[in-house]
Amino acid sequence: MIRAFFVEFVFPLLLFLIIRAMLKNLFGGIRSAGQRAAASRPQAPTVPAGGELKKDPVCGTYVSTAVSVTRNIHGQTVHFCSAECRDRYVA
Repeated sequence: MIRAFFVEFVFPLLLFLIIRAMLKNLFGGIRSAGQRAAASRPQAPTVPAGGELKKDPVCGTYVSTAVSVTRNIHGQTVHFCSAECRDRYVA
């Protein structure tokens, strides 16, 4: 009974796992074009979670104070989402 279990189940399973591991090692470096493009894409910058949000006075976007572009205007710090919005506000 136990011998039949090993012969019919365990050995074929082990053989399958060994062959699969060998094929994975042999062909593991091959990627599709979509996977290569995703791997070569630069990662988005990390933004700290939480924090205070300020509204950009030019475009109305809410931006974190940790990553905003700031400008001191008449003694008040104004937060912008980008340098373009800052330059449009000053102009």
